[in-house]
Amino acid sequence: MTAVNPMNSASVLAAFGALGVLVVVFAESGLLVVGFFLPGDTLLFPAGVLCADTAQQAPRLALWQVLLCAAVGAVAGGQVGYLIGRHGGRALLARTSSRRVKAAAVRAERLLARYGYGKALVIGRFVPLLRTVLHPVAGVLDVPVRPFTIWQTVGGVLWSQLLVLAGYTLGASVPHIDDYLLPLVAVVVVLSMLPLLAEARRARRARRARR
Repeated sequence: MTAVNPMNSASVLAAFGALGVLVVVFAESGLLVVGFFLPGDTLLFPAGVLCADTAQQAPRLALWQVLLCAAVGAVAGGQVGYLIGRHGGRALLARTSSRRVKAAAVRAERLLARYGYGKALVIGRFVPLLRTVLHPVAGVLDVPVRPFTIWQTVGGVLWSQLLVLAGYTLGASVPHIDDYLLPLVAVVVVLSMLPLLAEARRARRARRARR
């Protein structure tokens, strides 16, 4: 039996299909350190491609199953992440030795302070690394349960469904697109990192202005 690499989207999809989408998206949406090492954008987009039905290839996954599993994983993961933050999240963040986790937690706190609960929870879903710590940080900061639940659900559903449908649309319109999944995943990674680069530039400008 071939071992499954949970950090590789093709491996997860080949072994578990839509169920793999649910589990990985759940973990990536709020399990702090574990979620940092799992694919999110780079799992949902290829999953959508594999749902497409073309003249050359029948769909490998059912679109409705992938959409449902992606939404459930995103929303449930965000809610569990929030509960982790409320019950011991501060101590967990203090104990971690990962600079990436600590830096992302700081960015998440700044995002919540700058944009407010609603906008921050929706925007944060589309930023890799940040979305993994955003929900626990919201719990640490005692964001009220009702607005958190509403807005993280909106963000989770938008993020998961848009990425799957984008992959599905491309897969249905471009012949043999699944032959180029690796380059496509690389493009998705680059695009998803753009918000982080923009935030880093803003931070550098702010530091220069203070000097």
